[in-house]
Amino acid sequence: MTQIDPITLSVIQNGLIQVCNEMDLAFVRAAFSPVISEALDRSDGIYGAETGELIAQGELGLPVFVGTMQFSTQAVIERAKNVRPGDIYIVNDPYLGGTHLMDVKFVKPFYYNGKLWSWLANTGHWPDLGGSVPGGFSANATEVEQEGLRLPPVKLFKEGELDPEILSIILSNIRISDQRIGDIKAQAAALKVGEDRLTALLDKYGEETVRQSIAELKDRAEEQMRAKIRQIPDGQYQGQSFVDSDGVVDAPLEINLDIEVKGEEMIFDLSRSSPPCMGPMNSVLATTKSSIYLAVKHIFPDIPINSGTFAPLIVHDPDGTFLYAKYPRPVSGCAAEVSQRIAEAVFNALVDVMPTELFAAPAGTSGNLAVGGYDTEKDKSYVMYVISGGGYGGYLDSDGLTNGCSTIGISKTTPIEVMEQYYPVLFEEYSLHEGSGGAGEFRGGFGINYTLSLKRGEARASMVMDHGRYGPKGALGGKDGGTNKVRVHAGDEDYIPPHLSKDQNIRISAGDKIFISTPGGGGYGNPYARNPAKVAEDVDQGYYTPKQALDLFRVALDPQTGKVDEGATAALRAEP
Repeated sequence: MTQIDPITLSVIQNGLIQVCNEMDLAFVRAAFSPVISEALDRSDGIYGAETGELIAQGELGLPVFVGTMQFSTQAVIERAKNVRPGDIYIVNDPYLGGTHLMDVKFVKPFYYNGKLWSWLANTGHWPDLGGSVPGGFSANATEVEQEGLRLPPVKLFKEGELDPEILSIILSNIRISDQRIGDIKAQAAALKVGEDRLTALLDKYGEETVRQSIAELKDRAEEQMRAKIRQIPDGQYQGQSFVDSDGVVDAPLEINLDIEVKGEEMIFDLSRSSPPCMGPMNSVLATTKSSIYLAVKHIFPDIPINSGTFAPLIVHDPDGTFLYAKYPRPVSGCAAEVSQRIAEAVFNALVDVMPTELFAAPAGTSGNLAVGGYDTEKDKSYVMYVISGGGYGGYLDSDGLTNGCSTIGISKTTPIEVMEQYYPVLFEEYSLHEGSGGAGEFRGGFGINYTLSLKRGEARASMVMDHGRYGPKGALGGKDGGTNKVRVHAGDEDYIPPHLSKDQNIRISAGDKIFISTPGGGGYGNPYARNPAKVAEDVDQGYYTPKQALDLFRVALDPQTGKVDEGATAALRAEP
């Protein structure tokens, strides 16, 4: 076997990533739904022909799909029969390597010189899959059927032709079905772009060279991960996080994580976590594992992504907990919310032993809000899906980012101008959630506030969010970040969901308003060690009030000048 030289290996590595990046871009540019075209809630990748293992994923895709798309591709491989060029399988079954039902996977066999060479796959968040509420985020669901249409791997395209019967079944079971054909064709077109680009790569460098490079890249990624793990002292580490509630029973769910670092492997045990829950905050196994993978990738961002990256990460199946959902447990909150709590538990477990690489907890919620109704002016139904950012946790030598994307992905809030164009809503406020950054030597970033009002007609609002009961955890003496807040003003009354961050089917009419505040990040380090000048600057910017500066940081400000009263501050900080 000829040794692959480093330059060729690097070129092929970047070529495989570029294939996926171009699939991502094609998908975004052709998609109809703003959640894909503007919010970027999608991902594309290349997977092994026989094993379904991850070969490459686009840099523009959601990290949480790294693991789940591998598992869903493997589910297709196990069930696929009479596979032919041009076939495309559609699957969203959470229990077959999925997430929630709204994340729809397309999986396509890729042939080169007449032989099955690999699989191409992508995921797109569809704004609705039927179910009891518009948008699919049924906060009170007690079985998966209430969340929408569940699809096992079936051929939606047969030898390049869209199957009208399968399509009709799908469109007959979802809302705003007339708009889905655009997303379906965009998702399929992205795979065609991948097919063309991967063919060109193989033509240029040769099948055997590319195949050898993939094997070498997998080995090197595994060795890089093992080298990173060897830097962590052997031992047992515990992390914990909480989900506000499951949406049905108003009590927190515990994620209790035990990590054993042994040489060059990390072993993850979640078996002490809460049992399966009634509501939709159960997590399927693929999402649970993928959440751990992405958390470790956050810690070691320089390691390239392929199946070798995760080989040294051994995740025991947390059977008997809400982190190993089995049919018919509802799961709509698993990918967007529970996954982030799992990652948070990983960060919490390791931050003490890796203080320079880690950080306080980020906002850790996608802020899922769905509003669905009938637009009387446009004479058509709609489903609007809003995701929103929050504060990142502080870390060594820096404050946390404000209004950053969620832990699990790069999805961003759809521009409010786009949402106002598509839907009968008006955004009346979009501002910083002042005071929400957790206090610390390096404070957390801030969440955001937004207020939207319904302009006409009637609608139903549902939300599955988190960190409404507990703010994101501080680290190394830092304080927790501010919590998520939801309030609906309908008619002459204010309504706050009993579960704080989860509710469904809230009826609103023209003029009614929804108020959302997202969490801030946790603080890092002792708040009393924060540079007083930085506290004064935060107050001057309106991030904190003078009283918060005094209470949180023990910094006294001159009421006339706003400058630090150094004598009073020194006295305050000298107190035990």
